[in-house]
Amino acid sequence: MSLKDLKNVTYYDLNNEINIPKNGKIQLNKDAEALEAFLKENVKANLKTFSSLRERIDFLIENDYIESEFINKYNFSFIEKLYEYLKNQNFHFKSFMAAYKFYAQYALKTNDNNYYLEQFIDRVAMNALYFANGNEELAMNLADEIVHQRYQPATPSFLNAGRKRRGEFVSCFLIQTTDNMNTIGRTINSALQLSRIGGGVGINLSNLRAAGDPIKHIEGAASGVVPVMKLLEDSFSYSNQLGQRQGAGVVYLSVFHPDIIDFLAAKKENADEKIRVKTLSLGITVPDKFYELCKNNDDMYLFSPYDVEAIYGKPFSYVDITKEYDNMVNNQDIKKTTIKARELETEISKLQQESGYPYIINIDTANKVNPIDGKIVMSNLCSEIMQVQTPSTVDNQQNYSELGTDVSCNLGSTNIVNLMDSPDFGKSVDAMVRALTFVSDNSNIDVVPSIQHGNHLAHSIGLGGMGLHSFLAKNQIEYGSKEAIEFTGVYFMLLNYWTLKTSNEIAKERKETFHNFENSKYADGSYFDKYIQQNWAPKNSKVQELFKNIFIPEQKDWEQLKENVMQYGLYNQNRLAVAPNGSISYINDTTASLHPIISRIEERYEAKTGKIYYPAPYLSNKTIPYYKSAYDTDMRKVIDTYAAAQKHVDQSMSLTLFMRSTIKDNLYEWKNGRTDKMTTRDLTILRNYAHYKGIKSLYYVRTYTDDNQEVGVNECESCSI
Repeated sequence: MSLKDLKNVTYYDLNNEINIPKNGKIQLNKDAEALEAFLKENVKANLKTFSSLRERIDFLIENDYIESEFINKYNFSFIEKLYEYLKNQNFHFKSFMAAYKFYAQYALKTNDNNYYLEQFIDRVAMNALYFANGNEELAMNLADEIVHQRYQPATPSFLNAGRKRRGEFVSCFLIQTTDNMNTIGRTINSALQLSRIGGGVGINLSNLRAAGDPIKHIEGAASGVVPVMKLLEDSFSYSNQLGQRQGAGVVYLSVFHPDIIDFLAAKKENADEKIRVKTLSLGITVPDKFYELCKNNDDMYLFSPYDVEAIYGKPFSYVDITKEYDNMVNNQDIKKTTIKARELETEISKLQQESGYPYIINIDTANKVNPIDGKIVMSNLCSEIMQVQTPSTVDNQQNYSELGTDVSCNLGSTNIVNLMDSPDFGKSVDAMVRALTFVSDNSNIDVVPSIQHGNHLAHSIGLGGMGLHSFLAKNQIEYGSKEAIEFTGVYFMLLNYWTLKTSNEIAKERKETFHNFENSKYADGSYFDKYIQQNWAPKNSKVQELFKNIFIPEQKDWEQLKENVMQYGLYNQNRLAVAPNGSISYINDTTASLHPIISRIEERYEAKTGKIYYPAPYLSNKTIPYYKSAYDTDMRKVIDTYAAAQKHVDQSMSLTLFMRSTIKDNLYEWKNGRTDKMTTRDLTILRNYAHYKGIKSLYYVRTYTDDNQEVGVNECESCSI
């Protein structure tokens, strides 16, 4: 019996019984029964077996399932030693969902999809051997981290490591266009190419001239950004990996761009089909000045990017609007229009209610704390990547006359529950940084030279975290409490310290730093001031207990790290980012990212199989009170949690807001005496609160409606770690 002929299996029915209470209690035992049945009826029955490891590896190489080059970097006796170690760890999935997800989406199968060719420890071995690049010590360390699920490579990395016929290891890309037809054409081509190889693509359109702006040498006017959005959406729809997945992209526009109203209107359900974008995601970059104008209920000027670039000699995105706003208002050579700032603020909230868009990028917040010389102008498909970019110029032959820098994302995540149990926190993080650095070093996206160029100069990575709510519930700590927020801050402080330390070691070993390191705040030491001037060790007794076996760097340790970085530099320009890590969190038997769970028993619809139920990790009578749904949580607690991490994360985090159409009593004090329905005012208040707390980006707004539907749910597979 092959995978295509599975009949009379029991695991779906057993799993579905989780959702049927018995004597008023959740039948958690049914999940264990479903897992056991799945492994017996599905996996064991359809796993191709071999008489020896050598026979298996030879078969996989000879039949073009895995590459031979990375295998040949090791003595086979070492590979046998690594496998023996992995077997001795006695890995077991803890839930039916974890096993189902792994075997459905990640396990290598025969070409006819009839049989499995690997189990979990085989995929761990492929990742460890591939990303260690022949370094036996690092291979053992990585195997240790991944099999104990302290580290989870991003989906493209974990899935493709070692495979002969594979996609790229990187998760997603950021590109920008400048204000000419050649660059627009190159951007559309780049979107096609990047979508083809599997990544989600973020595109900055803020530099394009607005509708009505003049076109040089032609008697006419520009059509604005919306037609370019339509071209990009069609490109993503066409370049869909032979129908295997929908191409995914997000376009960003400055809130001060004259086309901002049309940009937002293109996502509305009732928009004219000629301008409506159905699958393209929208994001806006928001300078501090916008919040100030809204607060004062002032008129707001929108500025012609064409004129601004002519006056300032650089693309619109690279002009500091908050700083230059009054000068631009008073400059008669810059065409401008006015709207009410609060009317635009309301339009943003209306669209977020309706669709979950736009993402919000607090661009001044990001740049104020950016230690790298240069300017952040946008983000990616999931809003967690923020790196400096420089614009490119393309000639009439579609060649780069000036090659700028764009971004590819090399992501991975720590599993907070398991990393807190690591015998050596620093050693664990060191292995993760080195694995991610290998991905960066070996990423060669030559179809988009600006991305290839940026990656080669920056060596950037993005290590994040998942399972925060799992950890808090397991330790009976309320999400959003003072203890929880302090824990989050200390945890990400440690990630920052150890990623800096390893990046410094790599720079020392290779005698190489990221490009332009000498002009960074790392090089002059000022980045470390906040760590040297303040003690970041936990103060709450419960939080101290959680970290009792983990080294907490003191001010003298930060001082020493500062000296080492100033002397030897850093290899990685960027190091930390928290992605949404959606489906792969199930394989880790943990909660996604840093936000609260949706439901104690999550109902997830899987293609071809229907509904699968997933109990929250570590769910028990003791932990139930600590598992409150995100939809019933004050979003200020989520914002406070992310803000505690953001102080130490050099890039950003995918922060989703969870709302109900009908809001429960006493959740938000400003609702008292008003309607219990979610309003645009609620979203406006929360966006302003996030800005006040130093949040760099807001991802989706997800709304749970009165008819039990979710608005704004569109899981990003590219960045789901």
